[in-house]
Parts: sequence; C-alpha cells; structure tokens
Amino acid sequence: MSIIATATVRSPAPLVRRIFNAALGIAATILALGGMEVRAAPQTLTETERRNKTTVEAGFEAWAAGTGSPYDLLADDARWTIEGYSLASKTYSSREAFLREVIRPFNARMKAPLKPAIRNVYADGDTVIVFFDARGIARDGEPYANTYAWFLDMRDGRIVRASAFFDSVVFNAFWIRVTPAD
Repeated sequence: MSIIATATVRSPAPLVRRIFNAALGIAATILALGGMEVRAAPQTLTETERRNKTTVEAGFEAWAAGTGSPYDLLADDARWTIEGYSLASKTYSSREAFLREVIRPFNARMKAPLKPAIRNVYADGDTVIVFFDARGIARDGEPYANTYAWFLDMRDGRIVRASAFFDSVVFNAFWIRVTPAD
C-alpha cells in the first residue's frame, strides 16, 4: 500500500510579502549607494599611469584633428588583437601587419575620415583603456559609426599589445558593402 502525502504551500500574507519586498529594496539601495561612493572616489594615478594616459589621449586628439593617430604610438613589434567574430578578428603580429591588413583597407573605404570621440580613458599600471565612439562617411556616402573599447599595454610611451572590441555586425556590413579605393 502506498501513501502519498500532499501539502498545500501558501504564499506569505500580502503584508509580510510587502514588508519583505520593501526590505529587499532598501538593502539594494544601500548597496548601490555604497558602490557609488566607492566609484566616485578620485583615482590617484601613478606617474607611469598619468604619462601613459596623457600619451594615448594626445594620440586621440591628433586623430580627431586629422594630424596623426594612436597608431603612431604602435611599437614595430606590437601585437594587435581584434576580439570577437568580425571579418578582421585575429591577432596581428606587427604594426605593419595590422596597418596593411586593417587600417589602410579601412581608410580606403572611407570618403570622410573616421573621427573619434572619447567617452572615457582609464589607466591601470601599464594598461590604458579607451572607451570611444567613432564616426565617418564611407565611400558610398553612407555613415559609418561604431563604439570601441581598446585595452592598450604600454612600454616606454609605445603601444606593445592591444585588444580591441567593437560592434562586429556594423563593421562587417561596412567591410562587405564598401569597396576600397585603389
């Protein structure tokens, strides 16, 4: 003979449920405010971090002004990795390989050059992280706009290693749609 026991599970009374939800909301607010205070504290940069951040920012300013670019900071043996699944995603083993396979073909697809607008720059030790948007006009007259995050490892004022993240769907559509100029 088998005995099957059944139980009825009752939800907490509406008042208890409201008190519990209110307590959770208060706890979440306290944690969020505590986290904001920590993030709001000013970052004290070391001399190396300050120098690296300033160097990279100057490269971006030159790029925006059309007088240079952050690529001018690349060491000859720099390794640049485009992360993700874009048509250009891979690790480029040198400055020249990266410029030849990505930057020059990219620029040859542009009618008006890409212009960056930095959202934020962070420095941690020898690494500088740049979060930015970039816009330009492709040769077919259509705009190209993407958002990027670059993680740049610096040594002696030069970029020696980079990991770049961007919207690969936007990039791939542009790369396929626009034929480079000769």
